[in-house]
Amino acid sequence: MLANRADVYNLGDVIGDTDYLFNLSLIENAAVENPAIDKIAGKSFNDFYALIRYIENREEQLPELEGNYLKQEVDDFLAVLQHLLKIRNIVIKVNQSYINSAAMQDNYRTEPPFKLQGSYRNMSKLVAQVVPMMNDQEINQLILTHYESESQTLTADTESNLLKLKELADILTKEEKERWEAIKKVFQKDNKHGALGKDDKMFAQLLEFNENLQGIINAISKK
Repeated sequence: MLANRADVYNLGDVIGDTDYLFNLSLIENAAVENPAIDKIAGKSFNDFYALIRYIENREEQLPELEGNYLKQEVDDFLAVLQHLLKIRNIVIKVNQSYINSAAMQDNYRTEPPFKLQGSYRNMSKLVAQVVPMMNDQEINQLILTHYESESQTLTADTESNLLKLKELADILTKEEKERWEAIKKVFQKDNKHGALGKDDKMFAQLLEFNENLQGIINAISKK
């Protein structure tokens, strides 16, 4: 396995053409945390990589393996790996959103700062809890529960961060999507006014009042 990558906490430090190797490292460094994965990774790196390629490339035939494994061991590995790839992809999205948010100036924000992180530590904690018989809904709940715990360290914006997480994981309900849009709308309004000077704020408030008044007039005229 690639050496010393567990020392990298900020996943955004890896750039260039190494994306595939870096994404693979998230699974490599978490392999020891999951018995179903470690049974094969601990015996043969070649078998470990061959089975990952089998899943990622959707190959029709299982590769020839160096080690002697029970059929159940291979089946468990493949089942867990499917879940790990999904978790890995979400962890990467979380990290990228964290990096983008941290680099953005407040005046240009269109939504609250995103402070949840995707790291090797997060990945390892999640991987340790995955078992072969879990389904997609249980994996989604595992990810959500983990980040709900992580969000307890935030002093503010807990709700917005969890809604953003659900958006990244594509598990927002209709009601949550409406709530998230409302939060962003209020944030944009407050952020816009916060960036203005005192006189500009007063002018902006007058414009908003005029827009609201015009909306009422239009609504009455349609009756």
